[in-house]
Amino acid sequence: MEQAVHEKLRDSSKRSKHSVWREYKKYRGLLLLLLPGIVFYSVFHYAPLYGIQLAFKEFRIMDGIAGSPWVGFKHFNTMFFVSNQFGTILKNTLIISFLHIVFGFPAPIVLALLFNEIRLKVFKRVTQSISYLPHFLSWIILAGLLTTILSPSTGIVNQLIASLGFEPIYFLGDPNYFRFTLVVSGIWKEIGWGTIIYLAALASVDPHLYEAAVVDGANRWRQTLSITIPCLLPVISIMLLLRIGGILDAGFDQILNLYNPAVLKVSDILDTYVYRVGIGQFQYGLTTAVGLFKNVVGFMMILFANYAIKKMGQEGLF
Repeated sequence: MEQAVHEKLRDSSKRSKHSVWREYKKYRGLLLLLLPGIVFYSVFHYAPLYGIQLAFKEFRIMDGIAGSPWVGFKHFNTMFFVSNQFGTILKNTLIISFLHIVFGFPAPIVLALLFNEIRLKVFKRVTQSISYLPHFLSWIILAGLLTTILSPSTGIVNQLIASLGFEPIYFLGDPNYFRFTLVVSGIWKEIGWGTIIYLAALASVDPHLYEAAVVDGANRWRQTLSITIPCLLPVISIMLLLRIGGILDAGFDQILNLYNPAVLKVSDILDTYVYRVGIGQFQYGLTTAVGLFKNVVGFMMILFANYAIKKMGQEGLF
């Protein structure tokens, strides 16, 4: 009896191995497509995790990461209790990121819905292509462009404002307008690119649903509310979940190229602080602690958002 059981287990193991091999051969081409992504994440995301220990060490270049002495939670104590800047920097990061989520996240969804309503294919393709173009411009280029366009003396925007009888606005030099400028310019740059995933989701909606709605007398607005948006909800949920996970990423490239001393009190964020302190003052341990803090908060936010989304009946990440 025992021998028969062992033979069955061996046969089952062999069949399992053969099944795995068959699946590999069947999807070999698709699995190979994963290879560049695996290599990229291994080299640039997982390998650098070795440096996390710097958050608990006093880094010395001559000793290297492994040879530097341990200092425990010294850098975290400095970050939370000693530094008089961290509270303001964290507040700026959360405010700017929150504004990007509230105004920037829905923008591609709205634009994708508008693209979906365009029936003239040539016009649709042209407008889509135009909306994608800003994504491929770096913030260095866009910063120069925005500086010229928003100049209080020669900028076209302020010339238009002056023609209406109002005073020029220092969009990049007035703390009251700087965050507004960040959000609007961020939306303009990424709104077109962000529509791609939503347009792909819209393409998978069953057209028979719209035909049935037309038979029932539903207009385009009712079809959008009752069919299009519900079909987009799973994708919207996942994208929102991932965006919430990056709540402490407020747009380093954008702010670094646009901010200046006049608006530092409303624009200095965690990433610019890390750049300034880590590279400018060589405090690698402190900046690693800030980065670890960001990662932990982001992970906790993903767990919370995933739980909340699943409670609302949508599909989460896990």
